[in-house]
Amino acid sequence: MLNWPPTVRVFVYTQPTDMRRSFDRLSAMVQEILNQDPLSGHLFVFVNRKADRMKVLFWDRSGFCLFYKRLEQGVFHLPATPQACLEIDTIRLTLILEGLDLRQTIQRKRFAL
Repeated sequence: MLNWPPTVRVFVYTQPTDMRRSFDRLSAMVQEILNQDPLSGHLFVFVNRKADRMKVLFWDRSGFCLFYKRLEQGVFHLPATPQACLEIDTIRLTLILEGLDLRQTIQRKRFAL
């Protein structure tokens, strides 16, 4: 699986996204809809209507990278929110990619800087 440093922020676009969109159109969505800089090095997550496909767009200092995952069974369980954009941490993103439903988990308080 992928490892990201803890300083990386993860922005999830919670509305269904056309998975035919590629680097340029997704980066335009990051600027226009999420109001973020696509060159920041943060992760931008997009999911299709059926929630069985996910794209993660990020900039790695020399160009855009696109991580694309298609599930053969089941769906991704994103946190329910009325907002169009949600910020989560890299641990939650990893758990979502692994198929865990975060609505049924409890996170205990931990010390953080």
